[in-house]
Amino acid sequence: MKPARNAPCESLFSLAAALSLPLFAPSAMADFIGDSKARIEMRNLYLNRDFRQDNAPQAKAEEWAQGFTARVESGFTDGTFGFGLDALGELGIKLDSSPDRRGTGLLPFGPQSHEPDDDYSELGLTGKLRVSKSLLKLGTLQPLLPVATYNDTRLLGSTFEGGLLTSQEIDGLTLNAGRLTKANLRDSSSNDDIGYAAASSDHFDFGGGSYAFSPQLNLSYYYGKLEQIYRQQFVGLVHTQPLGNGFNLRSDLRYFDSRGDGAEKAGRIDNRNFNSMFTLSQGAHKVSAAYQQLSGDSAFPFLNGGDPYVVNLVTFNTFTRAEEDSWQLRYDYDFAAQGIPGLTFMTRYTDGRHVKAGTVDNGREWERDTDISYVIQSGVLKNVSLRWRNVTFRSGNGLTTALDENRLIVGYTLALW
Repeated sequence: MKPARNAPCESLFSLAAALSLPLFAPSAMADFIGDSKARIEMRNLYLNRDFRQDNAPQAKAEEWAQGFTARVESGFTDGTFGFGLDALGELGIKLDSSPDRRGTGLLPFGPQSHEPDDDYSELGLTGKLRVSKSLLKLGTLQPLLPVATYNDTRLLGSTFEGGLLTSQEIDGLTLNAGRLTKANLRDSSSNDDIGYAAASSDHFDFGGGSYAFSPQLNLSYYYGKLEQIYRQQFVGLVHTQPLGNGFNLRSDLRYFDSRGDGAEKAGRIDNRNFNSMFTLSQGAHKVSAAYQQLSGDSAFPFLNGGDPYVVNLVTFNTFTRAEEDSWQLRYDYDFAAQGIPGLTFMTRYTDGRHVKAGTVDNGREWERDTDISYVIQSGVLKNVSLRWRNVTFRSGNGLTTALDENRLIVGYTLALW
């Protein structure tokens, strides 16, 4: 279901025609068409990464690109079984790059020439079947689950191919189960076999759910198995506690147990990961403290094309190496309290120690992030978002990465109907 890498730009918008296909009788099509919606998400991203370590393979990675993501979501046909169809089109266009500045994750590049592609694209379709309060999706997916989370940190979001069943038949209980077979990375036009690290698999099966005991307390459990590579269990708890005088405390506790499966094609997997974040908020202020502790002989595994569901997943690093202990302090402020709605500020510091990687036995790494964003509130540019992200990352005790990075992001979503 994908166009060639250099498909023309108009392929991004042609997906809307799928909704006009005469699949059902006119009476059944009323909600299918009438409840449909479509939008185009535009993201302009400039990324400059200066490498500060000795003997770095390149002095900097610097690229500028424009991304378009078109989403068309149908309604459902009338009747006990409601059918629908969604379409996703993604297009990334190079604005500035070169072979000696590639590698930011914005653009794919040739394996030999290292020449960044002028553009890349993807078109995915997703069939939907709704019965009562259960929904089955087959095709292109962007899951947000503890064991499978898609990546949306660059120009275009990654996608997966497979099936996902979501059921909410019991009040407060949400169940999810499915299988993923392919992954489209954030800077790629191709669908690759699902996998982890350098190993690929036939499929990734998962299941689990969450139960809201009250509006303040939610408990979740998930199980996932990447065939012949790893299996993983997750337990999570989220609790919100009002403390009076406008203060609220949010507790987010997560635990993963990851082991090898079958032939263990990615090597031995043996990892336990406990991570937690506590956030105290009052008015415009939020102060957060996080802790992440890994044990076992391997790093924390997660799907290629995805992100790890951990509290210390920050702008550049994930802090998920073998035996790594890391903590984070974070502060957020909303300038609406000062009469400037749309302006927000975030800063955080994350420190990781006791890393085991290769011959390194006690490595250390830290990251400092600052994020300032503004959403224009009125005028012809209303709802255009402007964001500046600044990163400093350093490692030591045998680890050698050191970099300074800036990201400038302009975003806008245009509703078509």
